[in-house]
Amino acid sequence: MAAVELISGDLLNQDVEIIVNAWNRNIIPWWLLLPQGVSGAIKKRGGYQPFMEVAKHGPIPLGGAVLTSAGRLPFKGIIHVAGISMWWRSSEYSIRESCRSAMRIAREHGFVSIAFPLIGAGTGGGSVDQVEKIMVDQLGVEEFAGRVVVVRFQK
Repeated sequence: MAAVELISGDLLNQDVEIIVNAWNRNIIPWWLLLPQGVSGAIKKRGGYQPFMEVAKHGPIPLGGAVLTSAGRLPFKGIIHVAGISMWWRSSEYSIRESCRSAMRIAREHGFVSIAFPLIGAGTGGGSVDQVEKIMVDQLGVEEFAGRVVVVRFQK
């Protein structure tokens, strides 16, 4: 079982190998979307490369995940999870499945540390407290020997 650390701060400042980006179903071209939240911060600080890579994967099932490079960011990669529906809403299902999918990719690639934003809060409309509770519950039952961090955004 994974031990989950809860912290307040900036996802892009975490000392981990890989970060998770709460993405959409990858149906609308990334360059048409207004940069917001984690995705906006990644574009601003890491460049567009990860988004060009994720676009090549086509539509992502709700709760699915795709691994890309980290662009100019100091990570080994970014796992983009489809945490919101076509109607830009998150649900307990999309949050849990996003966590499962991201952790599966982290295990498959041998990463030893991963940081998550609150998937589905913000653009997805979920309550910060409720999203955090669902994520900690789901991540806590995942098999993972490394470090798992959930970051509540704070400037």
